[in-house]
Amino acid sequence: MRPINKTHVAEPGLRLVEVAAADDETAFAVQELLAARWAVASADRTVHEPGEPGLRLRCFLDLRQHSGHKADGPEA
Repeated sequence: MRPINKTHVAEPGLRLVEVAAADDETAFAVQELLAARWAVASADRTVHEPGEPGLRLRCFLDLRQHSGHKADGPEA
């Protein structure tokens, strides 16, 4: 997994985030962590590609709207 750093969130706008995880619980936990910092268009399901390990969840971050969390995003 590639980390989110200051370059990724330097400018306001929409970002597509794809979470790769071993299970639904982990994927949705990551989505919740993102939602604690930014406005998120949440995904309600994960996708498993046949023949691929794990699953994926896609959600959108709106960097124009902060959730009210004190930090502007994860540290680089």
